[in-house]
Amino acid sequence: MSNDPLPILLRALRLPAMAEECDDAIRKAEAENWGYKRFLGYLAETESSHRLSNRVRRLLDGAGLLKGKTFQTLDLNRWPERVRRQLPTVLEPDFVRRGDNLLCFGLPGRGKSSFASAVGYEWITRHQFKVLFIPTFRLVGQLLAAKREHKLNALLTKFDRFDAVICDQLGYTQQSSEEGEVLFHFLAERYEKKSVVITSNLVFSQWDKVFLNPMTAMAAADRLVHHGAILEFTNESIRDPSSGLGKTPPQP
Repeated sequence: MSNDPLPILLRALRLPAMAEECDDAIRKAEAENWGYKRFLGYLAETESSHRLSNRVRRLLDGAGLLKGKTFQTLDLNRWPERVRRQLPTVLEPDFVRRGDNLLCFGLPGRGKSSFASAVGYEWITRHQFKVLFIPTFRLVGQLLAAKREHKLNALLTKFDRFDAVICDQLGYTQQSSEEGEVLFHFLAERYEKKSVVITSNLVFSQWDKVFLNPMTAMAAADRLVHHGAILEFTNESIRDPSSGLGKTPPQP
């Protein structure tokens, strides 16, 4: 281990990547006759890259995304052309910065959840957005429990920290009027501020099964569509042995 005090000082300044790379950087600088500016720039880039990598890892760890569901492992050709054509727009950082919504409709087994999770992965790795993937029934359960404990506003504030919340499988379970109420409250709070992604096997005309009150269903749909992209998954089921979407790649 080097006796050079520089790495110790860099660690004291909370620059661990610079400290780790310091000795090798000095050898490269001496061998290639670097100037001070290039040497410092090299170390600064090393630290910046290290911090970005750590941030992305933390965001992915906290996002709850489906394992192995990324656009690098999924077969995009299994989805309709219109879905593929809209993907670049959805992945633009301004889509999330504006608080736009993404609505994925289709029968069960069409790859909506995999698609939404892959979109979340791209938002995190490309732009470092804070994303949460959560089954809708679990989200509703948390909201309802918080309301009963008079902590709903605190929970909504917690969710507001996420740039995008992916509500998976809306409509797969029957909800009570109270559950529909807290879900509407959640959607209304995020309206025009933060992005929501919805995957559902129910078209808007069937959302009264979720919210029970037709007016509430209409109001929820109106808020989501106002600044939203609608993707219709009209493809065949992807849950067969030959489907790239139906496979989970081996984990490293």
